[in-house]
Amino acid sequence: MAIRRRGSAQWQGGFREGKGAISTESGALRSYPYGVLSRFEAFAGTNPEELIGAAHAGCFAMALARVLSQQGIDARRLDVRAEVSLEDDGEGYRIDAVHLVVRASLDGLDAARFDALVAEAERTCPVSRVLQARITLDARMG
Repeated sequence: MAIRRRGSAQWQGGFREGKGAISTESGALRSYPYGVLSRFEAFAGTNPEELIGAAHAGCFAMALARVLSQQGIDARRLDVRAEVSLEDDGEGYRIDAVHLVVRASLDGLDAARFDALVAEAERTCPVSRVLQARITLDARMG
């Protein structure tokens, strides 16, 4: 059985001057503002790329925790940041890359095994799998 989660958005007005509100089924976001200015300039509100980055970082942290747990390792701490690149490719904007930065506090794991487990987490993370972007990683223990 598929697990389904929902997000929604409302938009009013034209492209540049319009305003939107984004919500999640869980209520974590309720009519949170977003728009062109918060997407392309430094204005208050969120944007789709920031939300994709948060979703990818959260999903990857969970995927890495899962593969570590399968090896009998519980992380003291996993910090994950996703840097999402939005580029104009001449036909419009597209997300062309995501760079994950992972910092892990772990015991009982050497660097080679850590790298292998990080690669497995990237291969199995549902958000990594859905994105068509080039995904790169910078993962370190310490």
